[in-house]
Amino acid sequence: MTDLVFSVDVAAPAGTTWLALTDWPRQHEWLLGTHVQVVEGDGRSVGSRIAAFTGVGGAGFTDQMEITAWEPPVRCTMRHLGKFVRGTGAFHVQAKGPQSSTFVWSESLDLPFGLLGRLGWPVARPAFSLGIRRSLKRFAEFAEDYTMGAV
Repeated sequence: MTDLVFSVDVAAPAGTTWLALTDWPRQHEWLLGTHVQVVEGDGRSVGSRIAAFTGVGGAGFTDQMEITAWEPPVRCTMRHLGKFVRGTGAFHVQAKGPQSSTFVWSESLDLPFGLLGRLGWPVARPAFSLGIRRSLKRFAEFAEDYTMGAV
């Protein structure tokens, strides 16, 4: 298992950050190369399932996830169910003040491709981390300007 933790400060109240974060169909606006959709349930309760396609053009993979905890506006945890991505993930929103919060994204992943994946991870990790950090910067901007239902 590989554990990853990333965070970003957001100049928005925790409730707004939460709503922006869990607006699944709009995650493509900040999460690089990824389109998310609710495939089962309402996307806002335990047992709901989310599918996230990450890639360019039609080349990529779909990460199937199931919500395992839903505690708005603080925490959402998920279990990755796919063949490529396995493990658990969590989104946490921490209030820092009336107009500021921190979004913490953590993952505990079972690397794909067995030994090859474990050997290749030290090479792939910097690029993966850079992509997540860039996405989180975009998320902060997205959340600070967030209006529900906007496209």
